[in-house]
Formats: sequence, C-alpha cells, structure tokens
Amino acid sequence: MPDRNTSPGAVLAVDVGSSSVRAELYDLSGSPVEGSGVNLELKLSYTPDGGATVDADVLVELAARAIDAALSRSGGRRVRAVALCTFWHSLLGLDGSGRPVTPVLTWADRRAAGAASRLRERLDERAVHRRTGCVLHSSYWPAKLLWMREERPKDFERSRRWVSPGEYLYLRLFGELRVGTSMASATGLFLQNEQEWDRELIGALPVEAGQLSPISDEPFCRLRGEWARRWPDLREVPWFPAAGDGACSNVGCGATAPSRPALMVGTSGAMRILWRAEATSIPPGLWCYRADGRRFVMGGALSNGGNLVEWLRGTLRLPGPEETERLLGEMEPDGHGLTFLPLLAGERGPGWSDRANGVVAGLSMASTPVDILRAAMEAVAYRFAAIADLLEETFPGREEVIATGGGLLGSRTWAGIMADVLGTELTLSGVREASSRGAALLALETLGELEIEEAEVPRRQTLTPDAARHEVYRRAMERQGRLYELLVTNPLS
Repeated sequence: MPDRNTSPGAVLAVDVGSSSVRAELYDLSGSPVEGSGVNLELKLSYTPDGGATVDADVLVELAARAIDAALSRSGGRRVRAVALCTFWHSLLGLDGSGRPVTPVLTWADRRAAGAASRLRERLDERAVHRRTGCVLHSSYWPAKLLWMREERPKDFERSRRWVSPGEYLYLRLFGELRVGTSMASATGLFLQNEQEWDRELIGALPVEAGQLSPISDEPFCRLRGEWARRWPDLREVPWFPAAGDGACSNVGCGATAPSRPALMVGTSGAMRILWRAEATSIPPGLWCYRADGRRFVMGGALSNGGNLVEWLRGTLRLPGPEETERLLGEMEPDGHGLTFLPLLAGERGPGWSDRANGVVAGLSMASTPVDILRAAMEAVAYRFAAIADLLEETFPGREEVIATGGGLLGSRTWAGIMADVLGTELTLSGVREASSRGAALLALETLGELEIEEAEVPRRQTLTPDAARHEVYRRAMERQGRLYELLVTNPLS
C-alpha cells in the first residue's frame, strides 16, 4: 500500500446535477485522475401541474455512493480537499430537527408561476433584478416560498429552515448549516454587490432572514459520526461549500473572460460569461450570480436543452443515434419549413415567460420525425442567439464561444448548427466534466495551488461559421420571433 502521507495529492469533486450525480479526483494541476470518475443516474419526478422534484435523502445517498466509488479508485492518492457543486435555485424546507419537510423543488419546477405573477404586481421587478440579478420567476426562491405558503400551508408552517440541496448534504455530514456565496447568489434573495441577504425583499415575503443559512465560503471540517467512520481519510480535510454548477462549468472549460462565453447544453442549457470584479451593474434581460466572492457570472438559461432532444427521440421513435446523426447532417439549414418554439419546460431566458409552452408550426403530411428534431435543434440555437446578442451589448468583443455539455459535444451536427446560428467560432471543449473540474479548480485556487485563469484547458475542434448558413438561420430566427410574439408576448385572449 502507498504511504498516503507521501502519495500525490488530489481534490475530490462531487457534482450533483439534474440528471446524475458524479464524483471524480483531480490532481493538483486540475487534471482528472484517470479511472477515478463515477456517474450515477438521477431522475427528477415530474407532475402534470409542472412539478419537478427530487427527494433530498436520495441526493445524499447518491452523493455518498459516488464518493465511495471515487475513493475506491483513488490509486492511493491523498485527498487534500472535497469540492462540491450542485444545481442552482432549488429549495427544500427542513423541520426543527433538520429533517426534510418537502422534496427538493428544483429549478425546473413551474408550479410557482402564479405566485411569481402576484409578486410582480406587488414589487418593483426591475429594482429587484438590479439588486439580486434575478427576475420574479418560478425558478427562484421568492416565488417558490410564496407558492409553498399558498398551496402547501401545512408543510410551510412545519418548515423552520429553507435550504439548498448542498446545504442539506453538509448538514447531514457535519451537523451545521451554512451556504456559500455562489449558491446564495442564485436564490433571488441575495444582494450581488453587497454579498448578503436582501432584507428588503425578504421583508416582503413569508419568510424571515433567520430561516436562511449564514453566508460563508469557509470550508467545513470534521465529519461527524457514521460519516467519519465511513470516510476516515476525509474526516478532517476541508470540504468547500457548494458552488453553482453553471459557474463551475465556466471555470472548468476555461471560459473565464467576457470575450470567451461558455455555451452549455446538458439537460437544460445556458450561455454565460464569467469575470473578476468587486461590483457590477446588471442589465435587463440577463441574470447575474456569483462563482465566488471575487467573480460574477452573467448570462441566460434555457429550460430546454438535451432534455428536449431526448424527449423527441423517445416520443417520435427516431432511429438509433448514429443513423439519426447521419440524417440530421444531410439536411439543409431550415430546410424542413417548420417553426419551433422549444419551450416545453417553460421559459427562462431571454423572455422569462412562466406560462410558455412548446409549439411546432408548419407541420404537413411531408414532415418527418427527423425534420422535427432538426427544427428543435435549430430552434434552441435561435434562443441562444438572442441571449448572445444581449451579452454582446453588455460585453462587446466576443472572440469565440466554448461549447460544453453532452448535447453539443455529443452531436457534431448540433454544434455546427450552433456555430452557424451564432456566427462565431465555436470551440468544442476537451473537458469531459466541466462542472466537476471547475469545482476542483475553485478549491485548488483556495488551497493556493493555482490561479484559475492560468490553468491549462484541453480543447478539441474549433468550428468556423458559414456566412450563407448564418443568413438563412437569421431569417428563420426572425420567423421564430414573430411566432413567439404572437403566442407568448401577445397571446390571443
């Protein structure tokens, strides 16, 4: 057995995502330790009324199993720290003994749409957005809390604390509740520049500041009880508070400057820029959160990404992946004659319509399943182009876009569509798990091992946009915009 005191050091990164829980070891330069990665499937529970939840203890169990597996593959490396990233915006209520009263209401849970509408009638949404970087939308905590009080009053009254999934995991492990800057920043209750809870907004909601966790980026130490016995080598190493998976994805793929946005298509999708600053102003149309106490992350997110493609694959009974990719690649841009609003899971950026749903216009007897899938891929790209235009207004001078996530890295056709629609070089990231690696890099920086902006980032192919295709897509994007205006912005009564 290697001597763990002299063996190479590593950081263990745990990534709790919307579709899986992952764990992997990274060496002190931020490179993954070969063979150490583990990926456990996670499925959200969806309901017809827009619910999208997961059991908090299921998340804890999956995270624990992932840690077990990664440690068993460590090759004798000494773990210096544990880094955690989780999906943003999600909320659960705990009783007085710290046990879950509610399931985790995830970012995809749309049931608070009516509550968000009522908040917009009572509050100055523009002022809230300028302070918190978040609009009044079902994704965020203000609407979720109001919905809980109105629709689940017994559970609301039993809930003494309101926390994110990462906070609950660490409560189980350490018996302490604290929330990191990054996770707090995406709740909709956080002052981005002051880095504290927005007490003015909290005062207008059915919650007290004391029901939220103290904000701190200090690491947790000293695992308790069964966990210390289960992982003796992790008992006294620092465990860093959870950071948002989106911010970690930017860090992990090297999109750490405004001239290099990250474009991620996984279960959902997002286009984000990340930069260092002490303070910022927040423009309309974009959200703004934090990666840590020194870095902001700004952009737009789509509720429909890879989940839309997977839904279409199953619903339309498409051919196998290789055959489908071949057929997609043979099609001309916008050659299907369809106009698709890819809003089946509602809309976040750029329009933030809680009531939106998906629409396919132009179907005929000649339309094929592959036509519909190609139209969906192009339609998602058009929504990203609208976000890219807003980012360009705020941070002009985009040089390239770095693509991450299984959606684009797994489909050369979709990546090519995205490059042509954006009209910008699209570099395919060579990082297999960007969020996991980003969490590890943030921890390594805090440990003094590296500077994130200087870390080496693997890259794959760079795709150059075709000017003629770009023009075809821009016209199709305008057509989508007219349909959006008719059905979402100004719907018929």
